[in-house]
Amino acid sequence: MKRSTLATLINATLFSAVAGTSFSSIAEEATAEKTNQLEVIQITARKRVENAQEVPVAVSALQGDKLDAYSSAGMDIRFMNAKIPSLSIESSYGRTFPRFYVRGLGNTDFDLNASQPVSLVVDDVVQENAILKGFPVFDVARVEVLRGPQGTLFGRNTPAGLVKFDTVKPSQEFDGFSSVSYGTNNAIDFRGAVGGGLTDNLSARVSVLWQDKDDYIDNRAPGFEQDDILGGYTDRAARIQFLYEKDDFSALLNYHVRNMEGTPIPFRANAIKAGSNDLVDGFKDDVVYHDAAAREFQRVDAEGVSLKLEYDLEAHTITSITGWESAKVNSRGDIDGGYVGGPGIIPFPSESESGLPKHDQYTQESYLE
Repeated sequence: MKRSTLATLINATLFSAVAGTSFSSIAEEATAEKTNQLEVIQITARKRVENAQEVPVAVSALQGDKLDAYSSAGMDIRFMNAKIPSLSIESSYGRTFPRFYVRGLGNTDFDLNASQPVSLVVDDVVQENAILKGFPVFDVARVEVLRGPQGTLFGRNTPAGLVKFDTVKPSQEFDGFSSVSYGTNNAIDFRGAVGGGLTDNLSARVSVLWQDKDDYIDNRAPGFEQDDILGGYTDRAARIQFLYEKDDFSALLNYHVRNMEGTPIPFRANAIKAGSNDLVDGFKDDVVYHDAAAREFQRVDAEGVSLKLEYDLEAHTITSITGWESAKVNSRGDIDGGYVGGPGIIPFPSESESGLPKHDQYTQESYLE
């Protein structure tokens, strides 16, 4: 078990010190009207919503429609890879363990307890453990990337940069959407949301995601042959939010949960011809030769809750954000990429199983703006 705590973030006035860094933003349009005026891009680089043209940081922006298109392609959080300048994302555990790199700075360590110098913040709550960072992306209003190197102005583990997600919040206006897509190997991506006012002061929003794909990779290791044994997954997630607003006070309660079960998309040993960049003869991306294919799996369960309180004074705003995140994961795979006998030279069989039986994270952040 690992407990992570986040030191109280510094006063928002210190965020002006990031003026020497760059800030990338994937943001929705601030106005729905189609006019001839220049579009207004809003960002939260200094812990408050501001016009990008008035913030002393460099900003690149991608429109809301493109954000929807990228995030709805049935992929995990790695859909942002190469979509934002200087940001790359990789994973050694498929959909559950993303590692972020900003300007080439990051941590290649795939240990479940390894901290990373690029932090992920979702709805103002830091996601410290890498398993938490794999939570699916859906019903998102804005994604921002703060590019380092910098100090730790935005919180713990941010010297290389920060990726910040803001989901769509409840409002008094009733709205909703749903979408479904279908692809090869019976891949299905369904997502939807609905929200609106419950009373004059209370509104709510419910968002859901369901992604599913059949196993499609065959195992051809002698004595272990089996069709369609690897490569599939079922990923389910949901979020419910309640927003209370009255006079100068607001309270936002956010609860989210995820369950994922799947099998790996494994690598194949000795797949490249020596001294070249060419694949070996007979290579197929849907065939492996594993002696452990029947034992490969991955399971992840995660949930969390946060409460954001804001109180507007005459000249300042007091904000308090309290969060709890919990996760457990177990993953097992064939890491030699074959069996003793091939493909190529496999000196001995090797399997690896990693687990985090229980991870709890408690955070509390207060600041005066």
